[in-house]
Amino acid sequence: MINILVVGDSCIDEFVYGKIVRMSPEAPVPVFQPVKKTANGGMAKNVYNNLITLGVSSNLITNTEKIMKRRYVDETGINHMLLRVDTNDECSQIDEGIRMNICNNHYTGNNFDAIIISDYNKGFLTENDIELLCKSNKNVFVDTKKKLGEWVIDADFIKLNDQEYKRNSKFVFTNLDKLKDKLIRTKGKLGCEFNGKIFDAKEVVVRDVSGAGDTFLAALVIEYVRTNDILKAINFAQVCATVVVQKLGVSVVTQEEIEDYE
Repeated sequence: MINILVVGDSCIDEFVYGKIVRMSPEAPVPVFQPVKKTANGGMAKNVYNNLITLGVSSNLITNTEKIMKRRYVDETGINHMLLRVDTNDECSQIDEGIRMNICNNHYTGNNFDAIIISDYNKGFLTENDIELLCKSNKNVFVDTKKKLGEWVIDADFIKLNDQEYKRNSKFVFTNLDKLKDKLIRTKGKLGCEFNGKIFDAKEVVVRDVSGAGDTFLAALVIEYVRTNDILKAINFAQVCATVVVQKLGVSVVTQEEIEDYE
């Protein structure tokens, strides 16, 4: 069975759905009436949850502090997010002993086919932590909100969304010879780009893009471990992300949904 280790910051993703009933008389803002609430693990925990629902064995090393992302969503037809409130938006760093065990191949026997670094830049992983994890292991996939630097060069693959890619464009172009076979750029409805090749996305009705990058990342790593073919892995990840954006909230994708899609 495939076994994947996930390391990174996690949160609770909460969605408060309701309707706008009128405008406030005190200020030019809508009056929101809550109807229902959902909550589930987000960020690195969402990557982990996607791995589990796709039938993969996985371990998660993450923060213990409770980081919360609460979104208020108008569900009357347009599913429009009105406001996001983040609380306890940082956490303590990974335990050095655990990090060293991963680097020295001692963590739970280190029987992992790949390591996913899901770094939302909340404090759990420093640049040095990521650099050491990449240098000490094989099949390391990095998804980071940090500004890229030399510390990420030893990753096997790096996933960036379009906004992150543009923010790091100077570093990318300066190090293109080192990154061209590693950098995967997701572009939403425009698909994905890898080493000059464009992977088109199927046009669907998008209900929520929250967490879609986590689903893409989990699926990418699973298929790469299965096939050792990054092009097949990107195609599979595209399918999974396309399925999940048609759902509300931060969701996971199942094997049955993929089969129905295909």
